[in-house]
Amino acid sequence: MLPLGAHRARLRAWRRRRPFWGGLLLVLAGAELLLVPLSPLPVLVSLGLGGIAALGIGAALVVAGLFLWCLPQARAYVSVHALLLSVLSFVVTNLGGFFVGALLGIAGGALAFGWTPRPDGEEEGPSRTAPEASGPPRVLAAALPVALLAALTAGAPPARAAGAAGQGPPVAARTPPTVTTSLFAPRGFALAEVGEVATADGPRRVLVLKMAAASLRDYRLRTRDGGQEYGLAARSLELRGDVTLYLTRFSGCIEGLVCVTFSPDGLPAPPVIPPFVFMTRVSAEQALVTSDVIVTEGLRLEAS
Repeated sequence: MLPLGAHRARLRAWRRRRPFWGGLLLVLAGAELLLVPLSPLPVLVSLGLGGIAALGIGAALVVAGLFLWCLPQARAYVSVHALLLSVLSFVVTNLGGFFVGALLGIAGGALAFGWTPRPDGEEEGPSRTAPEASGPPRVLAAALPVALLAALTAGAPPARAAGAAGQGPPVAARTPPTVTTSLFAPRGFALAEVGEVATADGPRRVLVLKMAAASLRDYRLRTRDGGQEYGLAARSLELRGDVTLYLTRFSGCIEGLVCVTFSPDGLPAPPVIPPFVFMTRVSAEQALVTSDVIVTEGLRLEAS
């Protein structure tokens, strides 16, 4: 009985560090949507456009559930899209798997979005792992983007000489300026991770977003160093070629629907951001930005 009890304790500890039940409901919802159009019962609608859509949405929900188990830090992004797919299944499939799959998906997405990680101080002694952040989810978060984007990055522009020499980004400002924009739209896949950037007061933890290009609308930047403040404003801002953003805080509304706030010490950004995702009403603390080319329209400098 002792080995069985140890396995149950490890399983319990693993389950408490991720939205397990939300992911399980999404896997069940996807499996139900996959099975309904393939059922041999004659009363079901024959496999057509609705059946093909059910196969695609069902597979996507299963993958979303597995992502919630393996990458719990991406729960906000994954759960929002799982909810959208579940609602969409009512229209494009056989009534969302005759309501069962759609309702399971909606419940699973809601549970995953509302889940919050347990504070370190509340972990029970035998169930704690030290450190949590260095466990399998962090390894998967680092390896998955490389595996998914290896073919896509083959034609990407070569890295700059400074990065190749290992010099890293330049020293950032002591107090990150604030940036607001009505629309932030990365082009192509974007990668996100937590890193550090050098400042006059020492290294600072930041969210690092890497992408091929990005478009911003109604761009505003304001320094916060105290004394005389400066600002930049532009109707549009285009970042092209090896774009890297170093942010201490990043908030906005995903697809203009769900508003979230990402930070290196709070809710981290999903490790892989698909090209069709955009954010509106963005407000960020930008420690640093690097890009090969910056194109602006209506740029003006403000001072106070």
